Amino acid sequence: MIIQPDRRIVAPQSNYYVPYVVEQTGRGERSYDIYSRLLKDRIIFLGTAIDDGVANSIIAQLLFLQMEDGKKDINIYINSPGGSVTAGLAIYDTMQFLTCDVNTYCIGMAASMGAVLLAAGTKGKRYALPNSDIMIHQVSGGAQGTASDVERTVEFMFKLKKRLIHILAKHTGKTDEQVKTDSDRDYYMSADEAKAYGLVDEVVKSRKDIALPAGTEAAPVLPEAPVA
Repeated sequence: MIIQPDRRIVAPQSNYYVPYVVEQTGRGERSYDIYSRLLKDRIIFLGTAIDDGVANSIIAQLLFLQMEDGKKDINIYINSPGGSVTAGLAIYDTMQFLTCDVNTYCIGMAASMGAVLLAAGTKGKRYALPNSDIMIHQVSGGAQGTASDVERTVEFMFKLKKRLIHILAKHTGKTDEQVKTDSDRDYYMSADEAKAYGLVDEVVKSRKDIALPAGTEAAPVLPEAPVA
């Protein structure tokens, strides 16, 4: 969890292919990039490190879905190593700002800021798949410049650390002191351990394992469609 994205560990995001889905409509064929197609069914996929650009995209999607229907659940699938704290907190605040429930799912890895966002989902609707892993740790970063500038940056880092500890404590039911101790170094958890810790509510192998309150819907299963 870093103050700004660490370019040494964040891979370029333009090196992989984004699939397009083609659907048949009454007016002919219509194509969507896969993320837009998922958004149509109120699914947001966070599958990269978190920086300002990623955060702005996630926030825009959250706000759009809120404006479209403030009562239907939003589903966020997370496979992220974390990243910028300030960018991640912008996503966190937006999630808390919405009137609709936000369901979170860990697939693969939710580390650092990714773990915070996983825990920030609506209570009772935070899930992890059985082979996913979750990791929490303290803020890291660096500073350069004058001694006074470095001192102020360090002070800011400690403020962020305290804020994030409190956020995790709030969503897990742990004390601030317990979270502070546990996150002093990288603390890796399996899906079951994350459930015991309070980061998620259920470990699910299948969508059928998700118990739904009356009148609500899980993230829909997308129809099979050819890929352009």
